[in-house]
Amino acid sequence: MTPDDTDGALLPRLRVIEEQPLEARATAYAQVHDELKLRLEGGDSAGADA
Repeated sequence: MTPDDTDGALLPRLRVIEEQPLEARATAYAQVHDELKLRLEGGDSAGADA
């Protein structure tokens, strides 16, 4: 999966999350946060190795 694939999927995913009950939203947003954090940290470590 390329970065463009995941970028295009984020907004529809957030719209789906917004329609969920509050408790489910909190869990879903935490999951999105963790995925984005891993992606950003992975980018940093890849740049440090180059």
